[in-house]
Order: sequence, then C-alpha cells, then structure tokens
Amino acid sequence: MADEKESVYVIPLIKTKTVPTSQRANRALKEVRAYVARHMKADEDNIWIDPKLNEAIWARGITAPPSKVRVKAVRFEDDLIEVSLPTE
Repeated sequence: MADEKESVYVIPLIKTKTVPTSQRANRALKEVRAYVARHMKADEDNIWIDPKLNEAIWARGITAPPSKVRVKAVRFEDDLIEVSLPTE
C-alpha cells in the first residue's frame, strides 16, 4: 500500500450543458472518467467510479447534473484508480 497516490479534484462539468437534456447525467460521468484519466495519466478502462459518486451526479435526475463535482482519486499498485466523494 506504499505506492498509493491520492488526489482531490474539483471537476467542471460545463460540457454537459452542450448535450440534450436526456443525456446529461451520462455525459457528466464520462467527463469525470476522462478528467481523472487525463490528470492521473491512466487509461479510462482502469477507472472505477464509486456508486455514491454516481448517486450524487444522478441526485437531481438525468437532466440536471451538478455544474461541478469534488472527487477524491486514489491510484492503487495495480494501476486501478478509484474515484469517490471526498470524506470530510
């Protein structure tokens, strides 16, 4: 566990407003995955999104995801990245 790397990001989800309302929450999750892959230099296939984060994005329905979301990303030794809500 010594090789774990942890980062907290505020991810802007402004591009979700450019897609039709029936696809916005799905697009928001794709943006989270792409943002974390870009900033942690990983492949999008190795990113696991926590169900609590998924529920937070979907909380207001498919048409109104949040405009930004704060996440914690942890890279494990096997290059798997877990993305979740930060605990405070």
